[in-house]
Amino acid sequence: MIPILIKNATIINEGAQTHADVFIKNGYIEQIGSDLNPSGNYREINAEGKWLIPGIIDDQVHFREPGLTHKATIASEAMAAVAGGITSFMEMPNTNPPATTQELLEEKYQRAAATSVANYSFFMGVANDNVEEVLRTNEKKKDVCGIKIFMGSSTGNMLVDNYVTLNKVFSETELLIATHCEDERIIKANKEKYPDADNASYHPLIRSAEACFESSFSAVQLAKQHDTRLHILHISTAKELQLFTNMFPLKDKRITSEVCVHHLHFTADDYPQLGTLIQCNPAIKSPENKEALWEALLDDRLDIIATDHAPHTWEEKQQPYGKAPSGLPLVQHSLQMMLHYVKTGRISIEKVVEKMCHAPAQCFNINKRGYIREGYWADLVLIAPNEKYRVEKSNILYQCGWSPLEGITFPATVTHTIVSGNLVFEDGKVHEEKRGLRLEFH
Repeated sequence: MIPILIKNATIINEGAQTHADVFIKNGYIEQIGSDLNPSGNYREINAEGKWLIPGIIDDQVHFREPGLTHKATIASEAMAAVAGGITSFMEMPNTNPPATTQELLEEKYQRAAATSVANYSFFMGVANDNVEEVLRTNEKKKDVCGIKIFMGSSTGNMLVDNYVTLNKVFSETELLIATHCEDERIIKANKEKYPDADNASYHPLIRSAEACFESSFSAVQLAKQHDTRLHILHISTAKELQLFTNMFPLKDKRITSEVCVHHLHFTADDYPQLGTLIQCNPAIKSPENKEALWEALLDDRLDIIATDHAPHTWEEKQQPYGKAPSGLPLVQHSLQMMLHYVKTGRISIEKVVEKMCHAPAQCFNINKRGYIREGYWADLVLIAPNEKYRVEKSNILYQCGWSPLEGITFPATVTHTIVSGNLVFEDGKVHEEKRGLRLEFH
C-alpha cells in the first residue's frame, strides 16, 4: 500500500470548509495540515481547486449476488459505486437464496472479501420462520450492520407478516432493525381498485402513500414498545414524516429514517416519459411528496441520503407494467445528483456530506469511518466541482448497462476515490485489483 499525499484540497468535513493537505499511510489518515512534507516514498495528488470529502456510505443497496448475477454482481456494482464516490455499502438480504441463515450471510461476506473494491457489510434477513437464526446475529453485532425486515413485499418475496415473528425480533434483537415499510393489505385492495392498470403511472396509486404510512406507523409502534433501534428505509411520502423528529441530535435518536435520491429527484410527473425505468418500491409519488421530503431532509427529520440501488436488465425493465420488476440503478450517480442540487442552491455541500457520510457512520456506529479525521480510515473522495459530467452508456459501469439519467449533464465530476487507503478510482478508471474491507461497528 503506497502512502498518498493529497495537496491543497478544500476539505469539506463536519460542517466546515478548510484548505489543507492530507497524508495517508497504512490505510489511515495519518496527518492533516498545511504544507505537509512527509519523508519516504509516496504518491502525490494535486487537489488544487477540488473538494475533498469523506467517502460516501450507502446504507441500502441490492447487488444481486448470489443467484441473480444476470442483473449484477458484488464486483460490478462495487466498481460502479467507487466511480460515484461511494466507499462503503450495506447490502440487502433478498438474493437467491436469501441471506436468512448465518451460513448464507457469511458466504456473502466471503464473496465480497474476494471481489469488492469498496468496503462492505450485509444485513441479516428476517423471514416468518427463522427467528432463532436471526437472533444468533446478536453474537456478531461488531461485524454485521443490522437486521432487515420486509414489512411489505418487494423483489425476493421476503414479506414478514407474522406478528409473533415481528414481536419477538423487535423485543430480543440487540442490533439495529432496518425496515421496508408498505402495508400488503392496502396494496392488495388498491390492485383490485385498479384492475386495468396498464402503465407505471398507476404504481403510486397501487403502492400508495397510505400503504407506506400504515406500515411505517406499525414499525414505529413496535420499536417504541420494545425500545428497539429502528431505521426505516426509503421514506417516500409527506404523511410518514410526522413519525420522525428533529428535536434530538442523531446520536440520541432511537428511531431514524432514510430518503433515497430518486425520491428527491423524480416525481409521478416523470412516469409518462420514463415509465417502468423509474418503477420502484416504494413508488415515486406526486410532486408534493418530493417537496415535503426536501423540507424534512433540510430540517433533520430525515437522517440519511441513500440509493436503494436495485439493478435489473434492460430487457426486464422493458416488460409491460405488472410484469416489469421494481428498482433502478443509482450508486454511480447519487453523489452527482446531489451535487446538482448543491449547484442550484437547494442544499449546501456541507449538508450533503452530513447526510451521505457522517450520518450513516453515526447511525450505524461504524468504526473510524465517515469523517476526515486523523486516525480514521482513509475513505476519501475528490470532486472537481466545476467539471461537467454527462451520463452516457459509454461511461456507465452498472452490469445492467443503463440508467434513467442517461443524457443528463451534471455540474461536477468525481476524479479520485480512496478506499481504506487504496486509490481505487482515478480519472475514469477503476483499479479492479484493489479490495475493500469489512465494516466494523461499535
